Amino acid sequence: MALAAQHRPLLAAAHGGDPQALVQLLKVARPDIRRYAQQHCLLSDVDDAVQEALLIVSRKLPSLRALAAFSGWAIRLVQRECRRLGRVALRYDPYDEEKLEQWLATHDAVGLRRDLAAALESLPAHYREVILLRDVLELTIEEIAGHTGLTRANVKSRLHRARAMAREYLLGGKPKVN
Repeated sequence: MALAAQHRPLLAAAHGGDPQALVQLLKVARPDIRRYAQQHCLLSDVDDAVQEALLIVSRKLPSLRALAAFSGWAIRLVQRECRRLGRVALRYDPYDEEKLEQWLATHDAVGLRRDLAAALESLPAHYREVILLRDVLELTIEEIAGHTGLTRANVKSRLHRARAMAREYLLGGKPKVN
């Protein structure tokens, strides 16, 4: 998310306290922030992550010391927000390796297979189908779309939800059916 050279004066004016420049800066930065959030957040959290990141930018921009660091700072804000929202939604922090290792240590290979089969069986059929096609048969997103008649976006969305629901089932939460 590199801010284009033509937007540097806008950034400087917003940093200096110009409210109109701040509004324009937020409009310029929003597409890049949204694109990053779409790649790193749960689909249901994208809008919230973007809104929260833009709110933090508007509140804390005057405290940013180096204007050249704006792009990296904004990306880190979205990154933190995606992680926070993901932890809340799934009651799971994918970066908590110790918790994952403890969970794996309590299951032998047979138990893992049994739990995985139960997690897959717990999924609604339309989610189970895409996760099996992708993760067991190793089809590409395009191949799954052709097989199911869904769009690429629908396949990716269902796959994401299916994995989240299976993860939630395996880690002890009650899966939410969307």
